[in-house]
Amino acid sequence: MSSLSGKQGPRYRHLADQSEPYETIGVEKLTPIIGAEISGVDIGKLVGDDARSNRQMDEIHRALAENLVIFFRDQHISPDQHLAFGRKFGELHVHPAAPNEGDPALMKIYADKDSPRANGEGWHTDVSCDLEPPMGSILYIKQCPPRGGDTLFANMYAAYEALSDRMKAYLDGLTALHDGEQTYRGLYANYGVADKREYPRAEHPVVRTHPVTGKKSLYVNRGFTRFIVGIPRDESDAMLAYLYQHAENPLFQCRFRWTENAIAFWDNRCAQHRAMWDYWPHTRSGTRVTVKGERPV
Repeated sequence: MSSLSGKQGPRYRHLADQSEPYETIGVEKLTPIIGAEISGVDIGKLVGDDARSNRQMDEIHRALAENLVIFFRDQHISPDQHLAFGRKFGELHVHPAAPNEGDPALMKIYADKDSPRANGEGWHTDVSCDLEPPMGSILYIKQCPPRGGDTLFANMYAAYEALSDRMKAYLDGLTALHDGEQTYRGLYANYGVADKREYPRAEHPVVRTHPVTGKKSLYVNRGFTRFIVGIPRDESDAMLAYLYQHAENPLFQCRFRWTENAIAFWDNRCAQHRAMWDYWPHTRSGTRVTVKGERPV
């Protein structure tokens, strides 16, 4: 059984950033390691260009970098405002397989009593099979079940830092294949979405360096990673099984309980997430906007 504790204290000892206080937003951490709820923000107004909005945007950027995933409750935004908020962080990404809500960059999120599956049931980082995987995803849930439907998030900086020095040395310089074929083919047939001839696949570092923070994070996930390149397949299978189990340790996680009209914004470059489908036969629905990223290094 995997353990990150021992008789000499915990193997992973998190030191939170000693940052300056925020001036225009409230930031309440969910755990010391990952996640924070943001208050004092009206995203519908934030997409304007006044000075206060610009200052709030700067602090939201900072809160995301420090907490990996941030949450906003009681937001009432239109699809255009959702898209505009995403564009504040960069060019928008179009999902290679999922249905949309009119605009190709506005992904449909929906599950009810008749659905064969729900979005994001396994641990993953969004569309890591792309050559340039998304920087971040902004999920707006408008309808949620009375109980259940939480989303779990895990800190991949912490997962990397908790590895032994020997393991870090082994992983240094290795790459892995991320492939969307097995994940996406037939996945959205219940929405009437026809399969494409092919889906993205790309080779990425097993350990990537964040382009903003400069910190290293573990970058393999059950959803898309197929094998580590350049080592025997049985060795790759065993190594990935260990890394998946390690990355999913509850110590690295926070859990967000959704309420209607809440938003979650996570950094795909250093966090994984998993949606719980424990609310059948109730309905959960919303939209997701995803921001383009860069090729991992």
